[in-house]
Amino acid sequence: MQQLTTIEELDNLIQTQPGLVVLFGGAHCGVCNVIKPKLAQALAEDFAQLMLVYVDCQVTTDICSQKGVFSLPVVQVYIDGQRFIEKTRNFSLPGLLADLSRPYSMRFETDVNEN
Repeated sequence: MQQLTTIEELDNLIQTQPGLVVLFGGAHCGVCNVIKPKLAQALAEDFAQLMLVYVDCQVTTDICSQKGVFSLPVVQVYIDGQRFIEKTRNFSLPGLLADLSRPYSMRFETDVNEN
């Protein structure tokens, strides 16, 4: 999982990656530290076409403020440059993965079937 340090890196990935999941967290956020490896594992197993990146809001406050992140954790999902999902503070990982399944299958699994 790549850790981003500039808004330019994040904006570039949003525009160039077909699927991007951004986890905004912090070193002192207990929930963030628990969800980070579980999210990485779940995406690797079930959503392999999505790139996962991490933004440490305690280190790079400018990225978080520019993306409207003022509480932790936050997960934003971008598909083809558009934000499809945003989950903040109190969310469940199974709920997030369930919400991901439809847009993921529409964007990525149809590509596989066309080839």
